[in-house]
Amino acid sequence: MASSKDFVEYVCGQIAEMGVVECRKMFGEYCVYLNGKAALLVCDNTVFIKQLPSIAYLVAEAETGHPYPGAKPHYILDPDDRYSLMKILTAAEPDLTYPKKRK
Repeated sequence: MASSKDFVEYVCGQIAEMGVVECRKMFGEYCVYLNGKAALLVCDNTVFIKQLPSIAYLVAEAETGHPYPGAKPHYILDPDDRYSLMKILTAAEPDLTYPKKRK
C-alpha cells in the first residue's frame, strides 16, 4: 500500500520550521529531504529514519522495521510527536547525506 500524499505533506509540515523541506516520490513511496539531505522515508504511511549512531540514544525505545523489501532496518518515528521528530532530525542532520548526482 502506497503512502498518501496528504500523510507525506503532514510529515513535511511537522518539520517545516527546521529549514527547506521537500518530498520526492521514489519507487512508489516518498523520501523527505531536509536542507537538501535525504532525511526520512515514508512508506505505507509509516515514517522511517536510517539507524545512525548519532540518534541511537534518542530512539533507544523505538520500534524498527524495513521500509521496503531488502532494506536495512530503520527506526520507526511517530510523526505526531513534533518535538521528538525535530530533536531526532537535529541530532541526525550532520550524518545525513546529500543525494548523489547523476552522470
